[in-house]
Amino acid sequence: MEITINKIKVEVLESETIMEAAHRIGIEIPHMCYAPGAEHKPSCMVCMVKNVANGQMIPSCSSMPTEGMEIETEGDDIREMRKMSLELLLSDHRADCEAPCVIACPQNLNVEGVLYHYDRGEYWEARKLMAAVFSLPEIACDECKGPCEKICRRGTVDHHVEIKAIMRELADMTNLEVVGNPAEAETKDKSKFVSKIGRFSPKEQEWLKVSIDVKSRCIHCACSARHECKLRSYATAEGIKTPRFGVSSSLPFKIKQHVNGRLWFEPAKCIRCGLCVYNSKDGFTFKGRGFGLQVVVPDESRNNVGEELAKLCPTGALYLD
Repeated sequence: MEITINKIKVEVLESETIMEAAHRIGIEIPHMCYAPGAEHKPSCMVCMVKNVANGQMIPSCSSMPTEGMEIETEGDDIREMRKMSLELLLSDHRADCEAPCVIACPQNLNVEGVLYHYDRGEYWEARKLMAAVFSLPEIACDECKGPCEKICRRGTVDHHVEIKAIMRELADMTNLEVVGNPAEAETKDKSKFVSKIGRFSPKEQEWLKVSIDVKSRCIHCACSARHECKLRSYATAEGIKTPRFGVSSSLPFKIKQHVNGRLWFEPAKCIRCGLCVYNSKDGFTFKGRGFGLQVVVPDESRNNVGEELAKLCPTGALYLD
């Protein structure tokens, strides 16, 4: 069977979808609810392409080609539909890609990373991140006006993290001299999309007060999957800065569930693509319908879920720790 994709003649293999045929000849089509070799059902609508014959938009991840079909994968109307789909997915995704303190730091210091190691007692690792930016024990924090503290999310709960004081404490640990090549500083890429979690509800504020009891009091709001997140990557590619629908999800921020082994699940990051549902037997399942649809894993089903599912998740809602 032969079809045309972007004016290129393609001989379609048996049981091959439009997306798979396109990928085979080097035409990439974005996708969220599809993973090679995994069972899936079209839900994200990010992979839409156009059937030139009738102008119909179809999901390429599940649509089977027919003889002589002509497909377009690019175009203003196609891009607008994909962008709309991404913005709808973002409204269900409640997470901070980057911690506000990192974005605000004029020295480009990975503030949240330093606090992460500080809270784990890994002071040498914390100082290594600092040494990528400062000539320890000298630090710029002493003279800085502290925009990181002003924008700290903990400050919306009770009181901001004393970031400058913690940095000075770490800088003064001269018995932990960093030797060799320090960690390279992360370069801020201002073109990358940064999602926002929105306001904390009163119930969340009370929960965060009692549940976040680390030494620094940092909420550690940055997403650990931000570098591999497909949702962020595609949103960046489409030039999305502020999604038109905002954040409509009411799922509680930072609530995570231990699934099995090293596997954890954060419902607030889930976009309900269904990959974990369709690829776990008696494991993850859907709960509710319509806008109230949620992905859940019943307590009695957690032992049926394998750690390999983390590789399928497009947003970091499922991850290994």
